[in-house]
Amino acid sequence: MSILDDQIAYYRARAPEYDDWFWRRGRYDRGQQHRDAWLAEIEVIRSALGLLTRDCDVLELACGTGLWTHLISQTSRSVVAVDASPEAISINRHRAESTNVEFVVADLFSWTPLQRFDLVFFSFWLSHVPPEHFTSFWNMVRTAVKPHGHVFFADSLLEQSSTAVDHDPVDSTGIVNRKLNDGREFQIVKVFYRPDELELRLRALGWSGWVHATETFFLYGALTPS
Repeated sequence: MSILDDQIAYYRARAPEYDDWFWRRGRYDRGQQHRDAWLAEIEVIRSALGLLTRDCDVLELACGTGLWTHLISQTSRSVVAVDASPEAISINRHRAESTNVEFVVADLFSWTPLQRFDLVFFSFWLSHVPPEHFTSFWNMVRTAVKPHGHVFFADSLLEQSSTAVDHDPVDSTGIVNRKLNDGREFQIVKVFYRPDELELRLRALGWSGWVHATETFFLYGALTPS
């Protein structure tokens, strides 16, 4: 099994417990102070995203369990939400409960967009794109966004307290071992970026915009095709 196959298997199996990571529950609980700081930084990203979604046709890549789908569907005109995990899509479908969301189960490394969108959005996905797929992924994103449209994304900084208390320390190797609540282990891609370096790399691929960091946990960016 390739690491990308293992990664899909991990997120399919993890779907029922994925939200524990986002809300800092269970193995991700590091205390109220940590949780408050985490959620405050999430709100920074949500606020920046909210400026771009109003009355837009949005493509959400790696939509997962719908923590962001639910948010963007409230202000956008339409959302196409894509993920390789039917288990995550099922949870997302019940969370979004909106008539303006279309769900697609597909592997993003082989899926081709059928239309262009005002906004392409993905959260905590870029770090799971192997380095050898970085350019081809961004080329796919370019085919999905309108000439004057936007791309907005969020991801993790290299911060040890972001992961579960029983996970190995994260590092810059680009690969991590991940454990589920039942003890099963998987190996997945996890590439951490510095915001300034990522911004320069994207400019070299023909994107204009910015990549910022929150205080501790996240990076986020807004781009347009040059």
